[in-house]
Amino acid sequence: MSDRPDKRTGSEHRIKEAKNINGKGTVVIVSGPSAVGKSTICKEVVKRLNYVQISVSVTTRAKAQGEVDGVDYRFISKQQFDEQIKKGLLLEYADVFGHMYGTPKSNVDQALRAGKTIILEIDVQGAKLAKAIYPEAVMIFILPPSHADLAKRLNNRNRDDDEAAEKRLDAAGTEIAAAWQYYKYMVINEDLKHAVNEMVQIIEQNVGEKKQ
Repeated sequence: MSDRPDKRTGSEHRIKEAKNINGKGTVVIVSGPSAVGKSTICKEVVKRLNYVQISVSVTTRAKAQGEVDGVDYRFISKQQFDEQIKKGLLLEYADVFGHMYGTPKSNVDQALRAGKTIILEIDVQGAKLAKAIYPEAVMIFILPPSHADLAKRLNNRNRDDDEAAEKRLDAAGTEIAAAWQYYKYMVINEDLKHAVNEMVQIIEQNVGEKKQ
């Protein structure tokens, strides 16, 4: 899954009420600023832990170079997205810099019933709502080593013009400030291997505690 933009614009930011899940699965919520490397970390964690999977979001934005439909995102039309909203198929959804993003509810329900650990890569606002539905969810926030480092990463990925990159950088400061209030775990992605190891340890610790 590619780095999902983290600043949700406008007032539309909703979550569907989830059914009670009787399985023994675990929800892991992972958030962090754009370009912080959270998607790369999540992918590496899945390689290490065979009981962990990533929830693939749906989006109306165009597929970027190198992205794979159904792996990074499910790329759908605005009409298809609206249909999913009407049918109540999305756990949460929002307008993010002019494009719609959402989390399919079925992905989460199926994983939990199967006893899997499922990662939701969503922003802080979506995370707070998801936590209300899944109170036992493990909350992890990925931090950059510094503001300057994050700015460099945003520039290096060449996805946005200067104005858009500046908006993402401004949004990062807001989310990081809020994250200290809501997230139990903060992981600094200065060294990828170390960050992956730390996230693996967090998941193993919490899944083990839940099964005791």
